[in-house]
Amino acid sequence: MSGRRFAAVAGALAVCGAGGALCAWLGTPLPWMIGPLAGMALFQFGGASLEAPRFGREAGQLAIGIALGLYFTVAREVVSHGQALVAAAAGVFLIGVAAAWFLERAARTDHATAFFASAIGGAAEMANLAERHGAMVDRVAVAHSLRLLVVVTSVPVAMTLLGQTGTDDYQPIAVPFDATKLAALAAVALAVAFLWKRTRLPNPFMMGPLLVTIALTAGGIVFSSIPSWITNAAQLLLACSLGAHLQQSFLREAPRFVAAVLASVTLMLLLCVLLALGLAWMAGLLPATLLLACAPGGIAEMSITAKVLRVGVAFVTAAHVIRFVLVVLFTEPAFRYLARRRLAL
Repeated sequence: MSGRRFAAVAGALAVCGAGGALCAWLGTPLPWMIGPLAGMALFQFGGASLEAPRFGREAGQLAIGIALGLYFTVAREVVSHGQALVAAAAGVFLIGVAAAWFLERAARTDHATAFFASAIGGAAEMANLAERHGAMVDRVAVAHSLRLLVVVTSVPVAMTLLGQTGTDDYQPIAVPFDATKLAALAAVALAVAFLWKRTRLPNPFMMGPLLVTIALTAGGIVFSSIPSWITNAAQLLLACSLGAHLQQSFLREAPRFVAAVLASVTLMLLLCVLLALGLAWMAGLLPATLLLACAPGGIAEMSITAKVLRVGVAFVTAAHVIRFVLVVLFTEPAFRYLARRRLAL
């Protein structure tokens, strides 16, 4: 590692650590996600060139996947609300399509850029699809970074202020921490992550560990609990990786696009809240659970938010996994269908 890159990574970790410690001291919700992310945004938009540690996001995803998998001691409630889970995932997918229509007009950008910038999926996967279809990849990446920044910093705070926390009936499996057994579980999870990666499906270091830990937990095979300091460090690494994508040039080179994205994300959040409240009323579920299940964030970010706020962890995680599957299967076909419709008109 060059001296410049070492300084950029060390600076990023220092900013994230200070931001997390400050928010933890202040007692904010999700301090080790919001603090580092806010700190990175402040420095990056101020002109710094901080960098995330290599493989930091993957390590964070692996730890969070294991931590969330330990909540699936009972799957009855998740299975019994299968219709609500699918409806939440499909509804948010369609909200992304509606937001694309808004963004295209507000930003005066091309259809492909607006569509893949608004699809509520992984930033890397949407950037790859954007490149394949001739969209502006840099703007797609900007849009997803801004969306996650807004969602991760606003949703936990709003839910805490509204008193919508601590409603989770699920508990992680009650076993003592064992460093040796946890290392064995991490090795299994890592192996599955690499197998998942060979399939070329997105999010291997989140989905592989999550699914294998769910399978082991549901089958009664227990290794170890995971201490809070590990999940805190995982949140910090995820926030650092996300914050490293924020650049001052976003604000300088495309201010209209940035403003339109922020307006589009606001529209997404409003529509997702309406969807969540409607599904909560129809399915007889707690609004807090549906609000996080429908939030337009990523699997790792929203699932760890549910864990920290103790809001329907298993349900929220399942909803985001189902949405992930829908996004992988239907984003490109939906774009092609809409493109053909535009040509026909």
